[in-house]
Amino acid sequence: MRRTPGNRPGKRRGRAPGRLRPARLRPADVIRLGSTGLRTRPLRVFLSALGIAIGVAAMVAVVGISASGRSEVDRKLDELGTNVLRAAPEESADGASARLPKEAVTSIRRIGPVRQAAATGAVDSAKVYRNEHIPIGRTSSVEVLAAGHGLLPAVGGRVRTGRWLGTATEEYPTVVLGAEAARRLDVHTPGIRLRLGDTWFSLVGVLEPAPLAPELDNAALVGWSAARAYLAFDGHPSTLYVRAEDSQVKAVRGVLAATVHPEKPSAVVVSRPSDALAAREAAESALTGLLLGLGGVALIVGGVGVGNTMVISVLERRPEIGLRRALGATSGQIRGQFVTEALLLSALGGLGGTVLGTGITGAYATARGWPTQVPVWATAAGVGVTLLIGALAGLYPAVRAGRMAPAEALAGP
Repeated sequence: MRRTPGNRPGKRRGRAPGRLRPARLRPADVIRLGSTGLRTRPLRVFLSALGIAIGVAAMVAVVGISASGRSEVDRKLDELGTNVLRAAPEESADGASARLPKEAVTSIRRIGPVRQAAATGAVDSAKVYRNEHIPIGRTSSVEVLAAGHGLLPAVGGRVRTGRWLGTATEEYPTVVLGAEAARRLDVHTPGIRLRLGDTWFSLVGVLEPAPLAPELDNAALVGWSAARAYLAFDGHPSTLYVRAEDSQVKAVRGVLAATVHPEKPSAVVVSRPSDALAAREAAESALTGLLLGLGGVALIVGGVGVGNTMVISVLERRPEIGLRRALGATSGQIRGQFVTEALLLSALGGLGGTVLGTGITGAYATARGWPTQVPVWATAAGVGVTLLIGALAGLYPAVRAGRMAPAEALAGP
């Protein structure tokens, strides 16, 4: 075989004679070199990672609390049902309302898919006083409502203490307070007497908050017959509550107004209380977007802190960079070292922020009695965004370190 200059022994194509190939660094070596700066400057690393952690914690907590709130709303809707309809007279421009017929509840119960129907009636002539020493007019804005014994199951309400108005008590001067009314009057123990109008009523129970009928929370509820006997109630309902079969809610809603007020169905407004809860959830979602934006700003500020830390690290470690370059380290290896250091710093802050945000979500949800929900995508996105910000923040210092010549780096600042 004839030898040519290109295949002579001892020479390799594409490389000058006598030039050594730089040693390759394994990934473990790169990570070890990148963590050197973190181990030698723990306080600076902690403060820089804290900025990233605050931003990530804010984002994870906002998403987690929002998801927990939505889960609680869904749980309540599953528990209370979405098959409740509410009918009330429409208010005119002057604030007056049409009067619903006395037989409205009886008419509603004739609708086939209706399972439960109940009503409340406003007793405008009666005011609530805790005792006889309260000045007239200091009623704590508690409304007096006449209610039938079937009201509580119709709206999915529950009694906190005491009992509900039954067939044995609704004809007598007994009263049940809503949750907010009990708080305003500072009355929570059954057996206490309250003055309604000119008559003393005995408190028999206090209700839990009613999500599907929030108007009951600030009301003093008396039996329908007792309201007519002791408080001059006229017997006309002011609000109707209907629970229908799940599959027939839309059909019942279509005929409810005409059934309640055949002469003037346009004067009756029919609504679905569960829609209000869904609308509130949508409003909270909009607020969540705003808070996420604030968390993103905090995360960017943390990224700026990482970049500042890396720039200072490059300036302080110029002798180290010069020594490594003199020993044969390439510009790419120097850049890789500082980019890795920035990524490790950001990952430390991202993981810490994820743990902190999850803890905040769990504490808040537990305090409110909600199920704790932290979406996996939120934690993954938090760590992923921090790594991206860390890479961008460490890119300029890494490129600057890689461009330093050995003599320049060893000369110091």
